[in-house]
Amino acid sequence: MIEVLTTTDSQKLLHQLNTLLEQEARCQPKVYCLRLIESAHNNGLRMTARLRDFEVKDRLSLTQFFGFYTETFFLAVNLLDRFLSKMKVQPKHLGGVGLSCFYLAVKSIEEERNVPSRFTVSNLMRMEKIVLEKVCWKVKFLQLYYSLIQESLPFERKNNLNFERLEAQLKACHCRIIFSKAKPPVLALSVTALEIQAQKCVELTEGVECLQKHSKTNGRDLTSWQELVYKCLTEYASNKCSKPNVQKVKWIVSRSTSWQLTHSYYRITHLLTIPEMVP
Repeated sequence: MIEVLTTTDSQKLLHQLNTLLEQEARCQPKVYCLRLIESAHNNGLRMTARLRDFEVKDRLSLTQFFGFYTETFFLAVNLLDRFLSKMKVQPKHLGGVGLSCFYLAVKSIEEERNVPSRFTVSNLMRMEKIVLEKVCWKVKFLQLYYSLIQESLPFERKNNLNFERLEAQLKACHCRIIFSKAKPPVLALSVTALEIQAQKCVELTEGVECLQKHSKTNGRDLTSWQELVYKCLTEYASNKCSKPNVQKVKWIVSRSTSWQLTHSYYRITHLLTIPEMVP
């Protein structure tokens, strides 16, 4: 598939993909540091996976409520995870770090918008400077993979894959620290491949295989992460799973507009219907 993409738009997409693949290593959180966070016990003094996941869900709530781009959320999570893998952050400072990462992502991707904050401007700017000193960023693999697959399809079949659904599934994965250990292209391709299997879009399978080879993704790694993605989405769709905190956002915003978050919450839940694993 990659070899036959000769249009100008296709070549631009491939160039962007190759650029991101080259930057991947320096934009990846330190896996061994994430493992330390996963193994930490909650004593009020150390960062834990549970605290990190709650913070990410709060940022997902804000992203959904204010209608920010999905890429803004992904970038905020990437910044947060990479900062946590470089610095020892006390739980009491996590909110400030998380909001600073979110604010940086908004400024980088969104147009001029007001970002809600319970922190003072000086505190937020100070934390923003610290975050910038520790991390750099660029994550956009899902969009590129989707666009390249779409470029290879005839017009009448371009609606076979729902990008909004793919975004919703990737957002759910980002709410769990385990997926921060996955390389961004591998995780994006895992979500895409799993959805293609679920929708029984046989004609797109070759496209995934070509993208896998182009990205130099190990087949065993791809299968392993697909299994974890499937497990995550299955648990996320269950009633027992902790979803983004609706009540907390109601406290931040006025009651007259809180229905917007409820609407977006049910919308993303609807998009996260369990994909069927193909043996």
